[in-house]
Amino acid sequence: MIVVTGANGQLGRLVIEELLQRTAAENIVAAVRNPEAAGELAELGVQIRQADYDQPDTLTNAFAGAEKILLISSSAVGQRVAQHQAVISAAEEAGVQLLAYTSILHCDRSPLQLAEEHQQTEALLNASSVPTVILRNGWYTENYTMSIPVMLEMKQMFGCAGEGRFATASRRDYATAAAVALTTDNQAGKVYELAGDNSFSLAEFAALLSQESGTRVNYQNLSEADFTQGLIQAGLPEGFAALLANAESGAAEGWLFYGSKQLQALIGRPTTPVEDTVQAALS
Repeated sequence: MIVVTGANGQLGRLVIEELLQRTAAENIVAAVRNPEAAGELAELGVQIRQADYDQPDTLTNAFAGAEKILLISSSAVGQRVAQHQAVISAAEEAGVQLLAYTSILHCDRSPLQLAEEHQQTEALLNASSVPTVILRNGWYTENYTMSIPVMLEMKQMFGCAGEGRFATASRRDYATAAAVALTTDNQAGKVYELAGDNSFSLAEFAALLSQESGTRVNYQNLSEADFTQGLIQAGLPEGFAALLANAESGAAEGWLFYGSKQLQALIGRPTTPVEDTVQAALS
């Protein structure tokens, strides 16, 4: 039995869909914080169990009988290490054969502030008795396509990445990678650096958006401090805005780029072209 935590999230739902192409629904557990909000997942025939990272008892129940678990990293920045430790402890107690974790690209050496809690979680996994596979996910293309309506309205794209390149892949690509790792033998001990086949600078992304939408969108490069303030003014919490701006600044130094095509090799197909994700967002 395979348990997917955070199954109600955007990535989690896609992982469930991908697993259903590889194993029977009765072999899959969608572990969610609020089971009442998991109606769409229940309709797929998978088991629904409550699993709240902040309530360890729910994790014990959710993992009962589990052979493999996917720990989708928590979105609660600043609280993730304790939450992930609760999952790891419950997985140890359940005696699972494999725990997969969604980390961040270049985690072991990345200077990005976003990497810190992932680094601490990987250390916890290494110190545990649970066999693990680490999925170091790069940037999602959707991190930018989700803002397309605002970009088109303003005819501007703001950032602080300079000429840094982003080797992004679609959320579906990363979900497929997780499903493959969970349904393939001999994954324990492996670490995957996952990124898209191709890359772009933010200026190139703005040019692509202009081409696909018919609206001229210009990229304006800001300082990290000014971009942080812009994100705050757009409504993001101050701490999270600073993390995103720091990540973009790190991209200027290559930390969100990787050219090995490990993601393509794992999923058995090319990663989704950024053009496809932009066109899907526009449609």
